[in-house]
Amino acid sequence: MRQNNHNISIIIPVLNEANCIGELLLYLKENCQLNSVHEIIVVDGGSTDDTTTIASKHGATVINSEKGRAKQLNTGAAFARGSILYFLHVDTFPPKHFDERIIAAIEKGSQVGCFQMKFDTDSPFLNFFAWFTRLNYKICRGGDQSLFITKDLFLKTKGFNEQYIIYEDNEFIGRLYKIAPFSILPFKVKTSARKYQEKGEIRLQYHFGIIHLKNFLGVPPEKLHEYYKRKIA
Repeated sequence: MRQNNHNISIIIPVLNEANCIGELLLYLKENCQLNSVHEIIVVDGGSTDDTTTIASKHGATVINSEKGRAKQLNTGAAFARGSILYFLHVDTFPPKHFDERIIAAIEKGSQVGCFQMKFDTDSPFLNFFAWFTRLNYKICRGGDQSLFITKDLFLKTKGFNEQYIIYEDNEFIGRLYKIAPFSILPFKVKTSARKYQEKGEIRLQYHFGIIHLKNFLGVPPEKLHEYYKRKIA
């Protein structure tokens, strides 16, 4: 068993995810070393279903936050006691031994990084875009790839920008690329394609592309959110 001076706080923002949270928490426990993961923090933004009850039954630490993923992520980070923060979406499953992969990267000098990604579908269209997650360019990044970062570096960045109701992952990672080398680990998380299946693959990818373009052109976060509400939500 690996002996190290690092431990991981997994931070999962949720809102009405009773159908997903139990499966993820069970998977995490089965695919990591208990001495590597200090805690699993589920940050609830006001769920009205059984999300928090299920999370507690699976041994997660449940804390409450104002609604909004950036706020929830920052709340979880402030509560966390691990030396490494690992931000994870509720519908994303990291690779086996993800904790050892992350700690090994940190011990080699990385301060921040993510995994490559694949979807839980055989769709050629989605798999084409997932292929680009192996490239180390910020345009290829996204929250679905998960994100690990040392607590020290997170504190230096002041965390996620809470003005962003959407696109908070991309905005944060964009800042990280400017201040520290970003590591892409050669293992894949598996993320749900449920939103693409609900909205249509090409349609949704097009609108995500427009949001990337709008951000690049300097459109403020509230306008990005308005576009998201009109075209995607």
